[in-house]
Amino acid sequence: MTRAGMDDALLDVLHEYWGYAEFRPLQQVAMTAVLDDRDSLVVLPTGGGKSLCYQAPALCREGTAVVVSPLISLMKDQVDALRVCGISAACLNSSLDQEESRQVLRDVRAGKIKLLYVAPERLMLENMLCLLAEINLSYIVIDEAHCVSMWGHDFRPHYRVLSELKNIFPQCGIHAYTATATEDVRSDIAVQLGLKTPEILIGSFDRPNLTYSVARRADR
Repeated sequence: MTRAGMDDALLDVLHEYWGYAEFRPLQQVAMTAVLDDRDSLVVLPTGGGKSLCYQAPALCREGTAVVVSPLISLMKDQVDALRVCGISAACLNSSLDQEESRQVLRDVRAGKIKLLYVAPERLMLENMLCLLAEINLSYIVIDEAHCVSMWGHDFRPHYRVLSELKNIFPQCGIHAYTATATEDVRSDIAVQLGLKTPEILIGSFDRPNLTYSVARRADR
């Protein structure tokens, strides 16, 4: 697919499933990196369209994209929102009973799921890795990627095991996303995940609609 064709396909998906007519800042570059199978590290503020950067490309190619997320509530919110848009998404976590988990696994094997959300500790289980090796794995997203870094404000040990993903799936693009990461944290994320010459995109955190005012208290 040519670059122009890629952009057209992405815009068609954005319009069909989300009702958007154009890209937001950095979305086009981030989505293109995903479709090009180039590793990426994307830092965008909350409300900056971060999730769309890795969700939309899943609908432009074959296979299942895996999204690593640290919290059940985040997975549920994302999956529910995708399903409302008519997108086949699912999650695997401890909130599912045994039969529900089995059904998700059957759907993944059958190629029915475009976006699969999973916790890091579940992803790195041997049976899960074997499943991903069997299917058409499109790409892997590490959401809340600051959890990988000991320098981050929300370090989670389970995220450290994700460093093996690049060795297990060397041909698969890995994309790290976060809404907050200092330069040191960004560097550590890239090292810990073994990202290969990643596309690094950092959005603006300027909020021109917000103002601060300071007033002296009357009793002082």
